[in-house]
Amino acid sequence: MLLAVRKERRRVLIVEDEVGVRDALQRGLDRAGFETIAVAGTRDAVCVADHDIALVDLGLADGDGADLCAALKARFPERPIIVVTGRDDELNVVDALDAGADDYVTKPFSLAVLTARIRRHLDRALPIATVASLRIDRAARRATVGGAPLELTAREFDLLASLALRAGDPVRKDELVATVWDAHWSKSTHTLDVHISSLRAKLADSAVDAPLIVTVPGVGYRLETAPSKR
Repeated sequence: MLLAVRKERRRVLIVEDEVGVRDALQRGLDRAGFETIAVAGTRDAVCVADHDIALVDLGLADGDGADLCAALKARFPERPIIVVTGRDDELNVVDALDAGADDYVTKPFSLAVLTARIRRHLDRALPIATVASLRIDRAARRATVGGAPLELTAREFDLLASLALRAGDPVRKDELVATVWDAHWSKSTHTLDVHISSLRAKLADSAVDAPLIVTVPGVGYRLETAPSKR
């Protein structure tokens, strides 16, 4: 079944007992385009049913974070969980992953990296995206324009898929780097710019009109939802 790109705001459950951290996460994720539901502990977290992904601090005052991961996964097996931990909590991270968590980030963390991790897990629920004549099949790792195959490298495919799943919206450079490369990538964005240039050339060479990748000054890039005019 062909799935359209979801444009509504996805809901993130934040479970964090430190008020400053919780408020900062909520503000940052709200600005990034998510809806957030923030609670302080395990008792409130297990009562929240309307969320797409959970962000769970392991060091909760009213219970064990790993136990909460197990409870959330048992109730909502298809919804991803990302745990947040201090750098000295390696054994607790292992326990949380064994309990059903899908990923983890360590404090202090970059909001761009966290946002990229969240989107990566949510995007897995959207195996196929269509933007004008462009079709991205994430499961098969195949891209076509007007039905004709688009020959892409692995990085180019991941980059185009990330843009396609947010077609019409600007995507920050640092978020694209964190999503397509690695959370710890510390080099300049020149590599990203080179890949964007290559993608533009391949889209321009396609047999039919393809959507454009445009530069959003001071932000990053946007994949247009309408085909280019030749």
